[in-house]
Amino acid sequence: MNPPTRLLMGPGPVNADPRVLRAMSAPLVGQYDPWMTATMNETMALYRDVFRTGNEQTFLVDGTSRAGIEAALVSLLEPGDRVLVPVFGRFGHLLVEIAERCRAEVHTIEVPWGEVFPPEQVEDAVRRVRPKVLAVVQGDTSTTMCQPLADLGEICRRHDVLLYCDATASLGGNAFETDAWGLDIATAGLQKCLGGPSGSAPITLSDRAAEVIDGRKHVEAGIREAGDEAAGERIASNYLDLAQIMDYWGPRRLNHHTEATTMLYGARECARLLVEEGLDVAVERHALHGRAMLEGVRGLGLDVFGDVEHKMHNVVAVAIPDGVDGDRARAGLLTDFGIEIGTSFGPLHGKVWRIGTMGYNARTDAVLVTLAALEQVLRAYGVPLTAGGGVAAAQEVYA
Repeated sequence: MNPPTRLLMGPGPVNADPRVLRAMSAPLVGQYDPWMTATMNETMALYRDVFRTGNEQTFLVDGTSRAGIEAALVSLLEPGDRVLVPVFGRFGHLLVEIAERCRAEVHTIEVPWGEVFPPEQVEDAVRRVRPKVLAVVQGDTSTTMCQPLADLGEICRRHDVLLYCDATASLGGNAFETDAWGLDIATAGLQKCLGGPSGSAPITLSDRAAEVIDGRKHVEAGIREAGDEAAGERIASNYLDLAQIMDYWGPRRLNHHTEATTMLYGARECARLLVEEGLDVAVERHALHGRAMLEGVRGLGLDVFGDVEHKMHNVVAVAIPDGVDGDRARAGLLTDFGIEIGTSFGPLHGKVWRIGTMGYNARTDAVLVTLAALEQVLRAYGVPLTAGGGVAAAQEVYA
């Protein structure tokens, strides 16, 4: 294996922290080795700090961030349950699709891409729909918007609704308060602000959510013990059955699957580094480099998409200038400079580039090099620019 050297400045994945990659090269041990189970417990404790929660049920789902999303929804939703999804980008549509596959009765509210929901609009929909679950994305990289969450937990408590949040693109780089905001389930991935590779999905469940899921527990034949009586509607997925996975990570260590040991090492190191840095410090680091990139692209004379007041810290959507072939320009940036930035989806495809500053790549040199390279690519298209305008504007932020 000899992949090319790349600076991944898109909306994710990003370059993994070298310390995470080194951790992932450690030798394997058996899944019930005392060292292994101790490491699983350490990982649970670290992610309680990352999620800012006291939830006992905080662990990893083995799979990409989408596996965490699907595990949460398939374990919460029974056929016919009502779920409400506020859609403000591509990944809200993903929550809708997964909930539909759970055979839930799915209701949506929508705002134009580039906007977010005020809490009053969400509460009005909750009153109307009376869902079992409100499923929301915090940071949707397709639009770069960050949905405010602080009021949604109280709304859900008032109306006896479970609150699920997909924090894949936001956790570690934007404020996230599981307990203070009253979230019942939150899931994430390593490949964004956590600075690791895709393949492990941290998850945390409140006692209230864990009780609902435990009410659907069906222990597999062959490992069932006395007292393991089936309860409720069986969760439709075996691999993503959170009732069984909780028993696997919990004191029973009830066999479910073979833990993805190398990914566990990487996920533990991602959390360890973040806790060592300090969550507030990490969020401010992402905010600083995000501001520098934002002002840098403006310094190049480029327009920024969406409501900047509600933009995630870690990614910016840049309007592609007239006369520039967005995909060819991205290809030139990759071929000539080894830098990857992203396009977008649906109504924004071909209209914006998405440039990320997250995880290990939320640092000054990565921002400045990307802006300098982008300037040269745009010059090749004849876009009128102030020489060095992007780098200069970013440096003003750093001054």
